[in-house]
Amino acid sequence: MALHPSVAACRRGVRGVLARLEPGDTVLVACSGGADSLALAAATVFEGHKLGLRVVGATVDHGLQPGSAGQAERVVAQLAAIGVDETATVRVEVVGGSEGPEAAARRARYDVLEQLREHTDAALVLLGHTRDDQAETVLLGLARGSGGRSLAGMRRGFDHYARPLLDVTRDDTVTACQVEGLEPWEDPHNDDPGYARVRVRRTVLPTLEENLGPGVAAALARTADLVRQDVEALDALAEEAYARLKFSTGSTSTALSVAELVETPRAIATRVLRLAAVAAGATDSELFHVHVEQLHSLATRAIDGEIQLPGHVTAYRDDGHLRFRRTPVPS
Repeated sequence: MALHPSVAACRRGVRGVLARLEPGDTVLVACSGGADSLALAAATVFEGHKLGLRVVGATVDHGLQPGSAGQAERVVAQLAAIGVDETATVRVEVVGGSEGPEAAARRARYDVLEQLREHTDAALVLLGHTRDDQAETVLLGLARGSGGRSLAGMRRGFDHYARPLLDVTRDDTVTACQVEGLEPWEDPHNDDPGYARVRVRRTVLPTLEENLGPGVAAALARTADLVRQDVEALDALAEEAYARLKFSTGSTSTALSVAELVETPRAIATRVLRLAAVAAGATDSELFHVHVEQLHSLATRAIDGEIQLPGHVTAYRDDGHLRFRRTPVPS
């Protein structure tokens, strides 16, 4: 019997990222129990065991919904039935803040996945984001005016993490689960219009498809790949410029030559300023476009004074340099 195209698509994506591993390596699969991650887990077991890999399935219980512990147990049972070599479930506490509940949950999830990766000595952690997730991310970034980095969408891989299903549609993961007899969990949050991503998924993308024709999601995902190439090239140039500008000051503290910053193309200069601010202790996740623009204005003398950055860091201009210092925290 021929392999169903949806199952083949999932396995093909996983096969590509596992090819660089060695027999005996461990791969950790993050699984919520939804169709995307269940299809990912099944494909990883099939492809991973052919390569002699040890497959660990992990689910994170955020505790945000009634019955979440029972759902986590159900996922663990499903992973064991699929054939993973080991399962793990971890309960995390999601602490809200200025970033919002979605971002807080995501941060908590990545923190625990990193702990599990170290505990299992996993060479790779697989995440179940699909092409549809990528399209939604690009649209949200465009609507928020977040710049090239947001339009570049989610990275296919970073550090010890990979997203094998970014070329696979959500419909394919649902169909793959049906073909393989897997019953995915339907997260009620995925139907809650209070979340911007849900509105994009349920209303915005279908409207675009209806009015512009089919293939919008694929085009948005393709745009992300193209923009990411540009973003990564600019980031590399910025790293080189940051090292050069910082060295030219002869200072051991974070300081940049204002004269050279002014001569640096804006797309590179703003990235250099972000790098310098983060190196000085500014909170990366809370360092927004407006902060970087203020830093650029300060460096080019468009404004005077000092700038307060998230993470209790102050930026100021002194003796031809843009400098940073820690801001005293009121008792």
